[in-house]
Parts: sequence; structure tokens; C-alpha cells
Amino acid sequence: MIHSETKIRVRYAETDKMGIAYHGNYFTWFEVARISMLNELGVPYRDLEADGFLLPVLECRAKFLRSAVFDDLLTVKTFIEEPPLARIQ
Repeated sequence: MIHSETKIRVRYAETDKMGIAYHGNYFTWFEVARISMLNELGVPYRDLEADGFLLPVLECRAKFLRSAVFDDLLTVKTFIEEPPLARIQ
């Protein structure tokens, strides 16, 4: 299994008037972690695209257990359970 952890600090602009992170930002943070994992693996997404490979997201979901708030330091854990052949899950 391939595993990566990316730290994200919740910025003020990502929150509402109560200081709670807007739910749509989580998916941006997931994308930051996905690109970070590829960089750690030595296959930057920019290089993949230059070589003609694209990695579209086909499915993404989240279960919100509690709110992230301004200045929280989040850890986004990204993993690939099986070696990729034609798709990465």
C-alpha cells in the first residue's frame, strides 16, 4: 500500500462568519493531498500530463464527522491500496 500525509492549515478565507470551514473546501484539500502524494512518489502530475496521461477524479465523497475551524492544522491521509494498472483508486 502507498500512503501519504499532507498537512493543511485552515485559512481565514476558507471559513464562514462563525470560523467554520466551508464544506466545499475539503475537496480542494483532497486535491492538494493527491498532487502532494504524486510528487512524493516522484511522478509529478505536471509530468504525467506532459506525457499524455490524465488522472480525472471519477468519484469523490466525504463524511463530515466534525467541523474544521480557522487555523486548525489538518492531516489529509492519501493512500493507494492496490498497485495501479489502468486506474488509481
